[in-house]
Formats: sequence, structure tokens, C-alpha cells
Amino acid sequence: MSDLLDDDGPAPQAGQNNPEYTVSEISGAVKRVLEGEFSHIRIRGELGRVTMPRSGHIYLDLKDDRSVLAAVIWKGVAARLTVQPEEGMEVIATGRITTFGGQSKYQLIIEDIEPAGAGALMAMLDKRRRLLAAEGLFDEGRKQALPYLPEIIGVVTSPTGAVIRDILHRLRERFPRKVLIWPVAVQGAKCAPEVARAIEGFNRMTPGGAMPRPDLIIVARGGGSLEDLWGFNEEIVVRAAAASAIPLISAVGHETDTTLIDYASDKRAPTPTAAAEMAVPVRLDLLAWLDSQSGRLTRALTGGVSLRAQRLRDLSRAMPRAETLLEAPRQRFDVLSDRLPAALIRGVQLRRVALSDHAGALRPALLRRAIQTERRNLAVASERLSLDRFRVDLQRKNRDLTDLSRRLSEAGQRQVKGWRQRTFDLDRLRLTLGYEATLQRGYAVVWGEGGAVLTTKAEAAKARALEIQFADGRLSVGGKPAKAASKPPTPPEQGSLL
Repeated sequence: MSDLLDDDGPAPQAGQNNPEYTVSEISGAVKRVLEGEFSHIRIRGELGRVTMPRSGHIYLDLKDDRSVLAAVIWKGVAARLTVQPEEGMEVIATGRITTFGGQSKYQLIIEDIEPAGAGALMAMLDKRRRLLAAEGLFDEGRKQALPYLPEIIGVVTSPTGAVIRDILHRLRERFPRKVLIWPVAVQGAKCAPEVARAIEGFNRMTPGGAMPRPDLIIVARGGGSLEDLWGFNEEIVVRAAAASAIPLISAVGHETDTTLIDYASDKRAPTPTAAAEMAVPVRLDLLAWLDSQSGRLTRALTGGVSLRAQRLRDLSRAMPRAETLLEAPRQRFDVLSDRLPAALIRGVQLRRVALSDHAGALRPALLRRAIQTERRNLAVASERLSLDRFRVDLQRKNRDLTDLSRRLSEAGQRQVKGWRQRTFDLDRLRLTLGYEATLQRGYAVVWGEGGAVLTTKAEAAKARALEIQFADGRLSVGGKPAKAASKPPTPPEQGSLL
């Protein structure tokens, strides 16, 4: 231990063999020992507590069944990690052992961290899948149907790999379409953020703009190990695929490879080539189908026209000819034409007989008897209309008229009397409310030029001539009393005097 201390360290006191150290000296000596012995080590363990403060550093614990080792990942190293640490994950951490003198503890400064084998990755993958599934990101009800024939297809993949060539070749063979390629890294630390940005970028495009928005998105990558495909298992990629408003096909890896984006996408393709086959139909098959449909339509139209023509011919045979339709009316016309002269002669004869009967009823003897009867009826009516009866009726109506006139006169007198009394009362009220009644109590009204009423001392001082009205007349200041006006001017408002 003494060799690790500085040469100028404390010397032993007299009578003592052990030197004395300060706390910082002994802490520094321990730090140098640990860093010298464990400057680069790999430690396997399970992640316990994982803390990520705002500073960007990551503080965590590595543990096994008996011990716990504190560890820290500085911000710069944390940004480069391909796998983010999660609690319960078994990892292999690479770094160095050092001490933290402020708390008398030792800790591992991690420079790299990786899952401890495929089993740990699969366990973490299964845990993440269950959490995202619980949020409903993998529900079948939210998946969209793929467009039958998209105009523009967006492809998210590496621009230099064989995947994009396979997709373009298959699209060219089946049905050529416009393709927009968004180049991304398909493995490594940049894979997940770039794929997520590509999906979001395609969704932000404006339909029909300078860079048109695709109708379908294909996220593609060739086969690889679980670690190579891990970027497509990241939560940011899964959420971007689930939030995409554009239908999305995932074609990551081979048929046996499964990533979390496959669950969140609207359709999973076993290979990138199969994704291209899902995206568009075969053009030649469509042309053949259109030819067959055109033939069926032509046959259907021809058959329909032929069937209706045959039906029309059948109906025309069941209908009578035009000549046959006119035969019966012509025959009836001929019969009626023959019967018309005899009918006219018969009609004239019947009317002649009726005229003779009426003429016999107008003989002179019959007329005399009718006149006598009418005279008797006239005499009876004359008696009923005698003058005495008219005189009695006239007297009765005169009495009614006299009585009605009297009642009308009395009603008119009462109404006039009421009007007179109301006029008298209104005049008394006018005198009570008018300013003349106020003048009887000793007040006066001062008039200025032009008949204006002066209400203040200042206005009276400015006037060149004044006229004062009393209860018995008006008086001009400095002159003779003025005669009472034939028509008094408009009285001033005296609301304040009442």
C-alpha cells in the first residue's frame, strides 16, 4: 500500500511504525489500485434499477443472485448504444472499475453494453411486444385495407442493397408504378430513428403537391440475424408504423423472421419481393380480365337485345292488324248512317203531335176560366192589403220611432253633460298646473327680448329690456305697464315649483 502513495506522503511519527493518511489520500490510493487492476473488463449480469435523469446519463445496477454493482453510462456513450438498457435484461457490460470518493463507493463506467445472447433479446422482445399489444397498437380493427392499384408507392429501405432492385424489378414486371425511395440505414444505431422519420415524412407530404404523397408505403430489408433486424423492433418504429395514415406493408427479413413492425403494419409480406406482389396486381392478368369482361358484356348486350326483339315479335303477332281494328267501326257507321233519315222523320212527327196537344190547351174557353180564377185570387189578396191594416201598422211604427228618438235624445244629453263636466275638470287642472296660478301666490315671470323667459340673474343683466308678468298684467321695466296679451305666450315649464 505504501508503494501506491506519493513519495512525499506523510512520515511516521516518532515512536510509531504506521504513517497517517488524509481521507483524500487514502481515497486516491484506492482509486488507483482499482483502475490499475480493472481498467478494461467485461461483466455479465442482470440489470436492476435503471435511472435516466435529464442530464442524459444513465445510472443502473448490475446484479446476480448474491451481489450488486453500481454502474453509470455517460451521455455520449448512451447516445451510441444500439440497445437501450431495460430493467430485468441480462447483459454483458464492457468498461472499467473506478471509485466515487464523494460517497466511498466503487462503480463500473460502462463503455459498451450488449444483451447476453439471443435468449435475452428474445425475452426483451417478448416483453416489449406484450406492452405494445396492451396499448392496442396491434389490433386488427385499426389496420387499413391496401389500395388495389396505388399510383405512387413509397419504399423505405437502403438505396444500395439488393432489396430495392428486387422491388423495382417485380413492380416493372407486374404493373409499372411511380416509386419514391426514402434511403435509410437498415441496421445499427441509426436504423430505428431513420425508419421512423421516413414513415412520418411520407405521411407529412401533401397529396398532389410538387412531391406527391404516396398511396402505399413498403418498409423493406433483407434477411439477417436477430441483432441485425433489431432496429425494426424498436418502439419508435412500431409507433410510427401504427400511426401511419398511409397503408403500410412490412417486408423485413425472410419468411421465418418476425419483427414488431410486422404486428403494427397493415400487411406483412414474407419477403420484399412478395411485398411488391401485394402492392400491385399483374397488368397482363388485368388486361385479360378486362377482355373477358368486355366479351361477357358484349354477349350480354347482344343476348338482351335478341331476347327483347323476339319478345317484341311475339307480341306483335298477338296484336290484331290495323285493317281488322277498323272493320267493326266502319260497319257500325254504315248502320247508323242508314238509320239516321228514319230517325229524323220520326222525331219531327213526335214533336208535331206534342205541338198539337199544347195548342188544344190554349183554347178561348179555357183562357176565360183561367182569367176568372186569377181575378178571384186578386180580390182575396186585395182584401188582405186593405188601408186599415196599413194605418194600424203605420201608427205602431210611429210610436216605436218616437220612443227611439226620445231615448236617443236622452243618451245624447247625458253624453254631452259628461263631456262638459270632463272639460271643466280638465280646465281646472290646467289652471292648477299652469304658471298663472303660481302668479296668484306672489310669483312673477321675467321676459326678455323675443319673448324668452329669463331664469337667472346673469341673463337678466345682459338683457337690454325686461318685462315682468304679475297676476294682473305685465310691467316693462322703466316704462308703463304693458297691456295683457290677447293670446298668452307659451307658459314656461314650472315642474320645479310643484
